[in-house]
Amino acid sequence: MSHSFPHALTPAANHVPSYYTATRREQVSTLPFSGPARADVCVIGGGYAGLSTALHLARRGVDVVLLEQSLLGWGASGRNGGQVHVGVRRDQHWLEAHVGVEDARRHWRFALDGRDHLDWLISTYAIQCEYRDGLLHADHRARFETATRRHVEFMRERYDHASLRFVGRDEIAAMVATRDYHCGSFDDRGGHLHALDLALGIGRAAASHGARLHEQVEVTDVRRDGSGYRIATTAGHLTASRVVLACNGYLRRLAPAVERHVMPINNFIAVTEPLGAEAGRLITNGCAVSDSRFVVNYFRVTPDDRLLFGGGENYSYRFPRDIAAFVRPHMLGIFPQLSAAKIDYAWGGTLGITPTRMPWVRELGPGFLNASGFSGLGVVLAPYTGKAVADALCGEREAFELLGRVPVPAFPGGLALRWPTLVAGMLFYALRDRL
Repeated sequence: MSHSFPHALTPAANHVPSYYTATRREQVSTLPFSGPARADVCVIGGGYAGLSTALHLARRGVDVVLLEQSLLGWGASGRNGGQVHVGVRRDQHWLEAHVGVEDARRHWRFALDGRDHLDWLISTYAIQCEYRDGLLHADHRARFETATRRHVEFMRERYDHASLRFVGRDEIAAMVATRDYHCGSFDDRGGHLHALDLALGIGRAAASHGARLHEQVEVTDVRRDGSGYRIATTAGHLTASRVVLACNGYLRRLAPAVERHVMPINNFIAVTEPLGAEAGRLITNGCAVSDSRFVVNYFRVTPDDRLLFGGGENYSYRFPRDIAAFVRPHMLGIFPQLSAAKIDYAWGGTLGITPTRMPWVRELGPGFLNASGFSGLGVVLAPYTGKAVADALCGEREAFELLGRVPVPAFPGGLALRWPTLVAGMLFYALRDRL
């Protein structure tokens, strides 16, 4: 089935009709909100970053309120491909060149700690998110082999990344039933999971420690009020000593300083009908796969033997009318043998990207922190960045300040012209995928 959504950022009272919505197992209780109200910290945004911030503040005994304009996990956190990556969006070569060797090493440590933090969340709170090991990065051009070999060697020798290894032509052909890939790299510490259940599980954990979670509350304004902040909402106002913005691509003019650095783009996913034994032949070891295209194809087999396939982007505020038809050509480009397979679910999601594809984590004013722009790697990075934000609010600022030193320039053209500039650039790189 496919669905059309009138505006990608319009708040809604229900989760999108996705595979995740249909199969979720986690439940979290939220509270109705009406102002005026008071909290020490107000977190705006109910995705991975906001929920994790609320969790780690509540664990420390901080009085924290979280406001979500739709439902917890309604945005990218509940709609993404569920892929678990090790590392940040830019590789260590880039980081060494842009932040120096010492900070690059600190970022690698942050990435590894973030990966451990995901395991800790799942085990400590028994989150039912169907985690499975293994992530394959697949090269769709033979000419990429030299660079991939060098990257694997560099990471193993310089950063002791022993779980990463090179995958040659014969092995990748045995792993994935397609002729599209020539080689790649495989990471045992990568993996995949049920994206929405992870978000809801973090929310359940936060509520268990006393965080006050409120859905269907749209924030309309945040402004300085004495020594704290006044947060205006559609259900009354809240005053708080400190504020965390964790809205990613869903700000909509709430904080222009953030929107100059973080922009929304739309990505699309389709899930087939159950494929039976054919599912096990598509990806023989059950890992997640993402490829080397600029507009990435990413896919995995679900526990009930469906193919979950992400492919295609658009750069407007609206989704295609027929999302299944939009994704199908990308899927068949990798797996033409699925031409007769029905698509049971198809949906779109909006993620936040930055010009350098590194998160934009900054203090906008005294006690007013932003964490967004995870650029497609939010499953690991967003929850751990939420912890870094919570730690910073409690006086432990090392990780927060590390993230703040990463260069993330504003999009060119200001708020008026940033969109056409982004579209032109994205279309150019998308064209390169076909050359």
